[in-house]
Amino acid sequence: MKLPDDLVQVGYVSGAYGVAGWVRVTPFSDDADALLSVKTWWFDKPNLRDLEVKQVKLHGGDVVAQLLGVVGRDAAEALKGAAVQVPRSHFPTLSADEFYWSDLIGLTVQNLQGECLGQVSDMMSNGPQSILRIAPLVDPAADGAEKAPERLIPFVGQFVINVDKTARTITVDWGLDY
Repeated sequence: MKLPDDLVQVGYVSGAYGVAGWVRVTPFSDDADALLSVKTWWFDKPNLRDLEVKQVKLHGGDVVAQLLGVVGRDAAEALKGAAVQVPRSHFPTLSADEFYWSDLIGLTVQNLQGECLGQVSDMMSNGPQSILRIAPLVDPAADGAEKAPERLIPFVGQFVINVDKTARTITVDWGLDY
């Protein structure tokens, strides 16, 4: 199978599930839509390869799956720690006000005053909401200047005013001094 050029890591194998060769995957998303809807996953262990998903279901906060060619607990345990990737083009379609984390990483963040706060370096969840991790942009002219700290901004309507994926910007109601 040809390697897709739009693979996105959506979770990792956290261990085996049962004795029949099912794997337990810890997803990076609370709803795990991409894992539940895509029928071919890519694993990076022992080398990058694709495996067909025979059965998949939610189990607690994880996803458990039976994969074609993975037979027995030992085979499932051998995948422990593997990154689970799926093609971005196969993600389920979202409504206009929803975003996949992978679509937000790399966007520039500015406040209502037009001041640049940095760039989304990562996302995380604290349970009730997602949080933008904003890394300050490095100014090559500011040699020896003190680096601005990372900012954590809740990804909620109170603070996030607009996300423009085309312009690659997020506008937030957040001051430089917060």
